[in-house]
Amino acid sequence: MGLKTKQMNRLKNSGWLLSILCIICIYSCGSAPGGDPVPTAPETAGDGNGVHWMSFDQALKLNATNPKKIFIDVYTDWCGWCKKMDADTYTDPAIISYLNKYYYSVRLDAETGDTFHFQNHKFSNPRPHTKGYTNELASSLLDGKLGYPTTVYMDEKIQRLTYIQSYVSATYLMPVLKYFAENKYQTMKFDDYKKTIVGTAAK
Repeated sequence: MGLKTKQMNRLKNSGWLLSILCIICIYSCGSAPGGDPVPTAPETAGDGNGVHWMSFDQALKLNATNPKKIFIDVYTDWCGWCKKMDADTYTDPAIISYLNKYYYSVRLDAETGDTFHFQNHKFSNPRPHTKGYTNELASSLLDGKLGYPTTVYMDEKIQRLTYIQSYVSATYLMPVLKYFAENKYQTMKFDDYKKTIVGTAAK
């Protein structure tokens, strides 16, 4: 699938952090175990221009002078759930405001023909926009486990934190965004963090 294992050693974090993928996917489908819902994102004015999407290369360039977390939406043109996430999640005013303030937001077509140069490696796609042929950057970010939509989280040093392969509604995306933006992932697991914000107003 074009996965370059050696190239992605720098993008991987500890195993316990990747384990939050399973926890978050449970929440994205409904209530958490035991019936505790993840808190709803607050109503905000948002941004009339929507999420400030940019290319991967643009995010790297901006991050070099003004470091931020990087949020990557990996999608394909034929993915129905990707379109639903575009229509529902990424139009939510709270999500728009939070992403624009705390993240560089990247749209990455998993089947793009673009060539990327990242961490001294070249990533390309021999047959762009052909189902089943994935750009090597997307494949590497997802460890070759291709599924869409997938959201990838990277820190200010361009180290991958984790990825979530699931449709995620605005209600359930907000706690995840806050978990990484506030660096809570450095001191607690997502399951524990979720318990601290139930019933509290988002900042």
